[in-house]
Amino acid sequence: MSTKPVNRPQRPEWFKIRLHTNDEYKLVNHLVTTLNLHTVCQEARCPNIYECWGQGTATFMILGDVCTRHCGFCSVMKGKPGRVDPLEPEHVAEAIATLKLKYAVITSVDRDDLPDEGAGHFAQVIAAVRRRTPECMVEVLIPDFNGRRELLDVVLDARPVCLAHNIETASHLYRRVRPVAVYENTLKILENSVLYREQHGVDLKVKCGIMVGLGETMEQLLDTLRDIALTGCDILTVGQYLPPKKAALPLDRYYTLEEFAHIKSEGLKMGFKHVESGPLVRSSYHAKHQVDSLQTSACK
Repeated sequence: MSTKPVNRPQRPEWFKIRLHTNDEYKLVNHLVTTLNLHTVCQEARCPNIYECWGQGTATFMILGDVCTRHCGFCSVMKGKPGRVDPLEPEHVAEAIATLKLKYAVITSVDRDDLPDEGAGHFAQVIAAVRRRTPECMVEVLIPDFNGRRELLDVVLDARPVCLAHNIETASHLYRRVRPVAVYENTLKILENSVLYREQHGVDLKVKCGIMVGLGETMEQLLDTLRDIALTGCDILTVGQYLPPKKAALPLDRYYTLEEFAHIKSEGLKMGFKHVESGPLVRSSYHAKHQVDSLQTSACK
């Protein structure tokens, strides 16, 4: 019995990834392996891993490599996570110190199985990095904590320079793409982060990311971006969805460079202070540049 071939969108000629495995890449890879760390660069099969690791930067993924959610776009393992490694904060801090990073991004899997959903562990990692490398700025890319404000505050009390939380996809696709997540919880995380900044008078940047090419229309995408903008979010990242494995949700289409430019233009009109929009853009891609650009603008 013959199987009908699946029609997949053809990758554009301009969509190319350069592979570089220089000494910096090898050093990051060695540290991650030696210290038993996980990086979202590997787990999410990020197309920018060679560029970022080649520049001596990485996004560390804490709280294990098994997620309690079942998002259709993700390659991270799903199931029952193991115990939290109490040595992980110091190991992450050691890696950051060894790499002499000036900016580090910390993210995690979802840990709905934990009473605090991992918020306390985030705070411990930030504190450990500050002890070892006080000049290093720390950005956190957090899960939604099921919309619980008190857990968000645990992380924000540790004073990251940037709080990132990704909405991932257009609102009408949530049931298919993020079946366990709640669209409103993401908006609540962003809104409460902005509110925390105002109430505590801290220099905190708030960031959100979304993927395109999962089946949304441009109108639906822009409607979702307006929802994000209304929270007071500062930074928006928009990148092309690329299925990380065969079992992941299929790619609907590739966006053109002109469409990415249009999204950036519309995002800036909505009030975002910085919009990173392009095929290979990911939330942590050029993260330091995004925050630096806002600090530079504020000084003018």
